[in-house]
Amino acid sequence: MRSIQTYTIDHPIAFKNKLLQWSQQFEEVIWLDSNEYPQQYTSYDALLAVDAFTVLKTDHYGAFDALQEYQEQTKDWMFGYLSYDLKNDTERLVSENADHVAFPELFFFQPKKLLLLKGDQLEMHYLRMVDDECEEDYTSITRFSDTIQMREQQDPCEKVKVRLRMTKDAYKEKVQRMLGYIQRGAIYEANFCQEFYATNSCIAPLETYVHLNKISTPPFATFLRFGTHYLLSASPERYLRKEGTKILSQPIKGTAKRAVDEAQDTALKTTLSKDPKERSENVMIVDLVRNDLSKTATKGSVRVEELCKIYSFKQVHQMISTVVAEVAADTTPVAVLKTTFPMGSMTGAPKISAMQIIEELEVSKRGLYSGAVGYFTPTGDFDFNVVIRSILYNQAKEYVSFTVGSAITAKSDPDKEYEECLLKAKAMREVLEEKI
Repeated sequence: MRSIQTYTIDHPIAFKNKLLQWSQQFEEVIWLDSNEYPQQYTSYDALLAVDAFTVLKTDHYGAFDALQEYQEQTKDWMFGYLSYDLKNDTERLVSENADHVAFPELFFFQPKKLLLLKGDQLEMHYLRMVDDECEEDYTSITRFSDTIQMREQQDPCEKVKVRLRMTKDAYKEKVQRMLGYIQRGAIYEANFCQEFYATNSCIAPLETYVHLNKISTPPFATFLRFGTHYLLSASPERYLRKEGTKILSQPIKGTAKRAVDEAQDTALKTTLSKDPKERSENVMIVDLVRNDLSKTATKGSVRVEELCKIYSFKQVHQMISTVVAEVAADTTPVAVLKTTFPMGSMTGAPKISAMQIIEELEVSKRGLYSGAVGYFTPTGDFDFNVVIRSILYNQAKEYVSFTVGSAITAKSDPDKEYEECLLKAKAMREVLEEKI
């Protein structure tokens, strides 16, 4: 179905910039970059999928059934996303908050051209109908500059003025209401989010992504485009990975800022690792993930590989756990996704009650935020991130948005939760408010 050409690349990191620039000619683009972050579980350093041959685009109704049918019929590489609001396909839930960004709730495509980078090896997987373009494309890619030039934006793309959808007082009042639910025993924990946005605004998507990625360098960075819809993501979190019969989830719960001074930075990291509130948040979500994975796992196979380990990124320290399971060989990949989605780190416990309360207290539809972007392989393996630390841009509507949140538990202080949101928003806000 696909022809494969392999090339040896002299300078892989610089070559990534060439790939990104070359990709901008296409209407459908997904770029996934590990940023050379040291990971135990990774298949490629970067993947680029462009130019759709077939597309699946739908709302939440019957979305997972449609995805399974598409995956079974295609039996090929597929790239795309699951929006948070697919929760309405898995449970009797609704999404009635205002949808300002207006992305489809599910989008996948089968790329004509796929480029996989691992170390200094580039593989170009082309559908037969375009495989005669492979050598020409490779030559074209190598002609691009090693660095992406940040062009000076002209009117109307002036500096973006970011606003908050919720005032600080309104945020604190809603956190207090959520704490009331916790005190009454309706939930133990819920992820509460707020939107930052800009109207009548335009941005340069590629340059904005490059700037965001540079100041964050996360292991699950994403540049996504289809038509006039863009996702620019600096996500540090994996949602779910399938390799053969092994399933792996790596939820994040627990955040601390970084410090320039090495001793102070180490102290912040140590404090986070011992913080009882942060650890309890993480453990609650680990229990939720274990429960979700058990729905398709073989008996007794769910186990915690790492609990509350601290990982450091440019902007923050994060507390991450790793949960693994085995599934039967005949378990479909979409079944694993459907029974675990949305991810526990972005919902709460108990999961359904948390999602109902989230819908009540939040004021914007989440959409792609706290959903997942990733890919399926022809053999049914997959890898998906969690869409956080991300900018959504609807070019046609001239609307720019990013959302941040934090986990609310019985020990939460509304002021501290608000500060955590501002910390998580820092990189996106900096990128948008500084004129590139």
